[in-house]
Amino acid sequence: MRLLRSSSSSSKEQYNGEKTRALLYLNVYDLTPVNNYLYWFGLGVFHSGIEVHGLEYGYGAHDYPTSGVFEVEPRSCPGFVFRRAVLLGSTDMSRSEVRSFMEHISEKYHGDSYHLIAKNCNHFADEVCSRLTGKPIPGWVNRLARVGSFCNCILPEAIQVTRISHLPDHQAFSGFCS
Repeated sequence: MRLLRSSSSSSKEQYNGEKTRALLYLNVYDLTPVNNYLYWFGLGVFHSGIEVHGLEYGYGAHDYPTSGVFEVEPRSCPGFVFRRAVLLGSTDMSRSEVRSFMEHISEKYHGDSYHLIAKNCNHFADEVCSRLTGKPIPGWVNRLARVGSFCNCILPEAIQVTRISHLPDHQAFSGFCS
């Protein structure tokens, strides 16, 4: 897993004069085995990432005021169980243009601002998808966060969850390396 930093440099690409469209997928992961039951009711606790140009971009929490956006090999995000890929559409952005876009958007998604209900990985995926394809991610992916935003004020303080400190089974971010 590589942390994406806005100061990293992007490699140049060679073109033969034609732009091709790249498919965007939403890769959805289970955070709990309970999803095997909740999924059929349109609910679940999910992590998601955007796959484009052979890389998957996601957002996660850490304790620092730096980017929480990272890239991994598609459909293999550490600490999560892959459930399914959802075709979202396509973009005519090249690999380097997508990389620049991700570096730019990562400035809004710091690890220490991750919030399970208000600013999570699914919110990140939704913004990326909306900006690259003009369409949102499917509603069921982040439905529990929306329900939680309405119910959070009535939950006992001991079980209100506001943020997580790190991704499950994930070692500390070691920085971005090309």
